[in-house]
Amino acid sequence: MKLDPLTCYQALLSHDPRFDGVFFVGVQSTGIYCRTVCPARTPRPESCTFHPTAAAAERAGFRPCLRCRPELAPGNARVDALGRLAAAVMDRIESGALSDDGVAALAAELGVTDRHLRRVVKSELGVSPVELAQTQRLLLAKRLLTDTALPVTEVAFASGFASVRRFNALFQERYRLCPSELRKTSRVGTVPDVLRFELAYRPPLDWDALLQFLVQRAAPGVEVVSGGGYRRTVRAGKCTGWVYVRPQAERGSLQVELSASLAGVVLPVLSGVKRLFDLSAEPRRIAEHLGELAAPHPGLRVPGSMDGFETAVRAILGQQVSVKAATTLAGRLAARFGEPMALAPEGLTHLSPTAESIAEAEVAQLTALGLTQARAACVLGLARAVVEGRVSLEPQPDVEAAMARLQELPGIGEWTAHYLAMRVYAWPDAFPHADLGIRKALGELPPRQVLQLAEGWRPWRAYAAMHLWKSLETR
Repeated sequence: MKLDPLTCYQALLSHDPRFDGVFFVGVQSTGIYCRTVCPARTPRPESCTFHPTAAAAERAGFRPCLRCRPELAPGNARVDALGRLAAAVMDRIESGALSDDGVAALAAELGVTDRHLRRVVKSELGVSPVELAQTQRLLLAKRLLTDTALPVTEVAFASGFASVRRFNALFQERYRLCPSELRKTSRVGTVPDVLRFELAYRPPLDWDALLQFLVQRAAPGVEVVSGGGYRRTVRAGKCTGWVYVRPQAERGSLQVELSASLAGVVLPVLSGVKRLFDLSAEPRRIAEHLGELAAPHPGLRVPGSMDGFETAVRAILGQQVSVKAATTLAGRLAARFGEPMALAPEGLTHLSPTAESIAEAEVAQLTALGLTQARAACVLGLARAVVEGRVSLEPQPDVEAAMARLQELPGIGEWTAHYLAMRVYAWPDAFPHADLGIRKALGELPPRQVLQLAEGWRPWRAYAAMHLWKSLETR
């Protein structure tokens, strides 16, 4: 990833939030690296070096700023093929991909060679996959030490370190601080059974539009939207719990609360929240490209997914029925096949069903809940394909290939594949051009003409779809 020093410095001078997380600045006179929005005094140009990732800045010998906190920066959306692979690697590493298995296993999972994965990650992100994972662990530890009251020993293991000794040594080597010293400087306290974090985004963010989209599709018992916030039950690895998200508009961030039961999987859970609320988006850049279409709602995002299988099932349930009817069916599925939740906030009663729990069911068990024979068979087919590894519902570098595999399953057509590409695969150029709502927003144009018109919206057609759906609400 090539960075122009002059452009980067101008962004730093203006503290431009559009570039927050797109790159980081290393200050040679202090040995610290910062975000573009850092409130500290701007260093001279000759003191600055620019790096595509926090890991690249640390590789160059810089330690993270304690004021702007690089671990809070939003991610960087990627639209080209190589960028999508790099983004998928980052997503998998955040979800713990290199904790147990090596780079070769990750490459095989993403359908590329080990050598190609290493080459692309080094080219796009400036570091090796292992270095990227190491920085993720250290920045998570820094976040836990700053934002929670977890003991240092628990912080070490929650961050993915195999021993406290190794954690202490690497933290002091990289950040020139003992973990306990950082804890002493922290003024943040937490309620013992709740962990609180902050996730930054690039403004504007249309929070109300996000909540409106989610509340219409919230599965009863699994998700609750109320009081301007979003709650849901969560399963990550062997851990279960709940998460609560609400905006802090004055800070340009979301406040995220996690049940203490999720302390060991903070990184993948926060990664899921970022995906759900599309925090890696660059809204001003997208709005400029879409022009008049985006003018009424420049902060509109594409809602993602914290549970790809859940989102895919919900999409199948929504085929040819109302949003309300599909939501009712999703609640029945959760009550029948989801694991009951104890000690959760009001309204949260079950975890979302897993592919494994659904795959063991029979068609009759699903039709008894109100699904048609065809929908029941489709849900079962998807669950079994996921369990058998024929279909992945995680962000993918080759989205077109993933969509093609989905469409091989009976009952999943082009519309569903594109919808899941938008929400599960986080592909900004997905576009369900035959959607009735999109066609209505464009004056009942035939699908072929809709597709032709949408060429001018590439590579942000998923955002164009959201704006077209949104425009129907004001008619």
